Amino acid sequence: MILMFLSFVAGIALATQASLNAHLGQLLTNSLLATFIAFISSAFFTIIGVLVYMREFPSLETVKAVPSYLWFTGGILSAFALATFYYLIPKIGILPLLTFSLAGQLLFSVVSGHFGWFDLPVSTITLNKTLGVASMLLAIYLINKG
Repeated sequence: MILMFLSFVAGIALATQASLNAHLGQLLTNSLLATFIAFISSAFFTIIGVLVYMREFPSLETVKAVPSYLWFTGGILSAFALATFYYLIPKIGILPLLTFSLAGQLLFSVVSGHFGWFDLPVSTITLNKTLGVASMLLAIYLINKG
């Protein structure tokens, strides 16, 4: 239950930071600059977290075993997603952005889980999942219909 609550709070944090950084992008007249500032400040706080909480760093062998694409693709996708968020929020609003984003995440997670992409545990698409996804997509449509 605590993990679900933590997920809920993380969702609130995502919506809040997206709104704040989109506003920063508007004030600076550049959503890409706001993305850069967000990543710099995120790196700062992440470094503090690593220094405080890391007990042991990975061995050189472990680091060398990581496929090269994993060192940068997450960052590229994060930068793209956040820059797009900061650009779109002032144009379409936070609610449509997050609900359509949720729809994309939901559909992609069901498909990627079904096929076990990215070393995810396989989670077969079932009738219940299909009905749940359809219900959520209908809810997203209704939310945005106004």
